[in-house]
Amino acid sequence: MRREGGRVTPLELFFDLVFVLALTQCTTLMAHTPTVEGLAKGLLVLGVLWWSWVGYAWLTSVLDPEIGSVRLAMLAAMAALLVAALAVKGAFGASALLFVGAYAVVRAAHILLFMLASREDPQLRRSVVGLAVSTAIGVGLLVAAAFAADGLRLGLWALALALDMAGPYLFGAEGWRLVPAHFAERHGLIVIIALGESVVALGVGARARIGAGEVAAAVLGIVVAGALWWLYFDVVALVAERRLTNAAPGRERNEIARDSFSYLHFPMVAGIALVAVGLKKTLGHVDRPLDAIAAAAMLGGAASYLLAHVAFRLRNVHRLSVQRLLCSGLLLALIPLVVATRPPPLVDIGVLGALLAVLVAYETPRFAAVRQRLRE
Repeated sequence: MRREGGRVTPLELFFDLVFVLALTQCTTLMAHTPTVEGLAKGLLVLGVLWWSWVGYAWLTSVLDPEIGSVRLAMLAAMAALLVAALAVKGAFGASALLFVGAYAVVRAAHILLFMLASREDPQLRRSVVGLAVSTAIGVGLLVAAAFAADGLRLGLWALALALDMAGPYLFGAEGWRLVPAHFAERHGLIVIIALGESVVALGVGARARIGAGEVAAAVLGIVVAGALWWLYFDVVALVAERRLTNAAPGRERNEIARDSFSYLHFPMVAGIALVAVGLKKTLGHVDRPLDAIAAAAMLGGAASYLLAHVAFRLRNVHRLSVQRLLCSGLLLALIPLVVATRPPPLVDIGVLGALLAVLVAYETPRFAAVRQRLRE
């Protein structure tokens, strides 16, 4: 079992690196098909893979992944996750069954390890059985989607994801256990990984010839990624870990972990992925306007990221972040203007970077005392 105060292990970081490829594949899928349907497919695949990652975040907060048999099972799950990541581009087509099969192995290994961890804990065992039921339903719907027509396939994917994610909510939160510091750190690291994907998108999108436009886009891209990092790690991550640590063990702590981390971190990660789509398209063609969908994805992704922060703060400290709510609203309001006028991509990314930088500049001195107190 996991000891209280344990930190993230090298094997967990290794596992997360495989998730990097999955995230990259989802971003590539959306960038290659910049349509509403293409974005929907990418986000659905990302949601399914996110929920599998969440399961292992809960698991390794209970079970020490460095135990020999657990280590082998984790490596087997990583292999299956790698296969699923490789099949992402064809998850709605020729590779549908391969993706679902690999995904089923990832989830089955997770359930089996959780059954092992709950041998002497009847309450945890009941929760794991409930999770196994929702997992089986989700995998079954994805298998059905592999044989369905295009229109029905999207609906089955959405239903599978919704029912699977609703499992912990419907079956209750009493039986789960976690180590607060480890759990918060694990989610903070996955945010860094997602931000790393936005940096990778800059490199992938760049052309062979690097001119002044590409340099400017790269610099502005780092401004955007840096601001997104700052907005999470400057204060938000510190407050969230403290809130989770101070919560009463059992239902209260588990519900905070479920809502704040398992649920609300998904729109953060998905928002970063959408921003990465816009960054990749910008570096690929700095000399012509972004596709309407790519521009909307970049601005809408940043808005999703900020709105998730608003909900995150509301859930943890019961306060509304007015400035982040206003900034997200402004970003959403800019989407129809950008789509209608189609400015140069450097204008799109420059406006996004400027708005996020202003938000950071406004908040940093206001939260200085809180930041200092939490770090001490």
